[in-house]
Amino acid sequence: MPSSDRIVITGAAGLVGQNLVLRLKARGYRNLLAIDKHPSNTALLRRLHPDLEVVEADLAEPGAWEAALAGADVLVFSHAQIGGIEPAAYLANNVTATEQLLAVAARHGVPYILHISSSVVESIVEDHYTRTKERQEALVLESGIPCCVLRPTLMFGWFDRKHIGWLARFMKRMPVFPIPGHGRYLRQPLYSGDFCDIVIACVEQRRAGEVHNISGLEKIDYIDLIAAMRRALGLRRPLLKIPYGLFWGLLKAYSWLDRDPPFTTDQLEALVAPDVFETIDWPGLFGVEATPLRQALEETFRHPDYAEIALDF
Repeated sequence: MPSSDRIVITGAAGLVGQNLVLRLKARGYRNLLAIDKHPSNTALLRRLHPDLEVVEADLAEPGAWEAALAGADVLVFSHAQIGGIEPAAYLANNVTATEQLLAVAARHGVPYILHISSSVVESIVEDHYTRTKERQEALVLESGIPCCVLRPTLMFGWFDRKHIGWLARFMKRMPVFPIPGHGRYLRQPLYSGDFCDIVIACVEQRRAGEVHNISGLEKIDYIDLIAAMRRALGLRRPLLKIPYGLFWGLLKAYSWLDRDPPFTTDQLEALVAPDVFETIDWPGLFGVEATPLRQALEETFRHPDYAEIALDF
């Protein structure tokens, strides 16, 4: 029987949050509080879960949301700025919001935090996302509140507005699919469903004082990942290799037209960086069954209820 503990999830209308709410409810959890600041994505969360307690608020600003943390037994940090070109947005959402949240959690005596960090904290890439995620993780670890930190690699799954989800929607619209350079960039994609199961395991086991790198178990080159995505979508789009410099220039030009582009030059540079992240036996460690990559892609793009739902930017 699931615990009756009150679980508060920040960034609950994002990729991880939406999937986590689904998986918690499927296991019988009901005492959940979801917090997010994105109006349309929060509205989607309410529409999918009319029984869920949802608070729309910006954690970087003081507000009524602070009182909602009273009585929380578990606080899941899932809020983050993951895209865009404005440095101020990364600072506000990854650092300032975390400082505010930790102060409120300490005031209310929240006994346990599960922090969703990122593999980028060990990346060779230096950009706004990496620097602010490093600071966010440090703030949680220095807070004095018992916590567990998980560092996932690139994630995909239901509700994905960026990365593989955005690429899939782009592929559906285009007669050919562009690949930067040779496309042989090693990826370790992680299925959000598996990751949410790990989060739940940590919450149930109250694992504290631990930091874990959670990478996809199957390593795959970017171009082969795109081909696997194409198969899962049932498409036959040819893949067109474009010189890296030209690809970068096109993204830069597009950023002048869209101040919140779905794919940025920073993300392109992160894509081609020769990062290889630690792979641990997380199925054995957390008692979670890993979903094979091919099956995970099919579940993502063929689910009758969630495959066509994409979050807004």
